[in-house]
Amino acid sequence: MTDETVPSLPTPRMLSWARNSAIYRLERRMMTEKQLFDAITRKAKEKFEDISEAQLRAIADFAIKFAYDNKVLDDRAYAEISTRSAVRGGKSKRAIAQKLAAKGVSSDKVEAALEEADDLYAAAIFARKRAFGPFRRVELDEKRKAKELSAFARNGFSFDIGRKVFDMSAEDAEEVILAGRR
Repeated sequence: MTDETVPSLPTPRMLSWARNSAIYRLERRMMTEKQLFDAITRKAKEKFEDISEAQLRAIADFAIKFAYDNKVLDDRAYAEISTRSAVRGGKSKRAIAQKLAAKGVSSDKVEAALEEADDLYAAAIFARKRAFGPFRRVELDEKRKAKELSAFARNGFSFDIGRKVFDMSAEDAEEVILAGRR
């Protein structure tokens, strides 16, 4: 095919499908702009034979514009909601930032969402989930100590935060958790 025979504009059927596909996806779960773009592009390649790259980009852009126009796509809100949920689940700021970046959220939106996040609270939740530090149910030996402290580090918590939670009493850890819920 020559460049002149490759269509660059999507057909009305393609645009209609892109709109409906965006609605379907966003009704099911919140997505980032990048996730929606990638999903529409991937599915359009399957649905439409001989679709050009220009048409793919145009229908994905159309779906994103449609979602923004209808206020169902908002990367800032996605980052804030995901951050709150992840902190309640015991995830560190570093781990949250990596996950949001992988989902295509811009760094300024990630930074804004992480301003409210509390790593000490998240680390206390993490310790409770894993029965580490103040929530430990077994005797502490050197092997166990190394295992617990390295788990904090692997999950993105700084050494200072990990050590602080590791050394807390159960009452102090519960206070941190209760204070963080407010």
